[in-house]
Amino acid sequence: MDYRRWVLRALVVLIVFAVGVRISSSLKLRFFKYNRTETGRASYYDTKGFQGKKTASGERFNSRKYTAAHRSIPFSTLVRVTNILNNKKVIVRVNDRGPYVSGRVIDLSYAAANKLGMVKKGVVEVKLEYYSPD
Repeated sequence: MDYRRWVLRALVVLIVFAVGVRISSSLKLRFFKYNRTETGRASYYDTKGFQGKKTASGERFNSRKYTAAHRSIPFSTLVRVTNILNNKKVIVRVNDRGPYVSGRVIDLSYAAANKLGMVKKGVVEVKLEYYSPD
């Protein structure tokens, strides 16, 4: 009987912790103040060619995560990307450098591109919003 109570208490603690983390994460993003904006064209990574390879930040690329490459925004910065055509938004974390194609401001992971509804088009006009302490 003591074992069942212990397991039940541990389960309750884990659930409360998980819900608390989810609530605090969403609150952080909801009240996040952006002080920099940028507009331009976005593209996304080829899922086959980059999957599992190291990014410029040293972490492995995962096409299912909301990540991006930008030439100058610091690594780990959260960037809200808005597809100007359909007003869909996604928040990505910068973990790589690029894009290296003229006229593009950001490269997105497949997951982020899919959420923005840009997979079929490949390249779309976007607005970037992020916080920079400078």
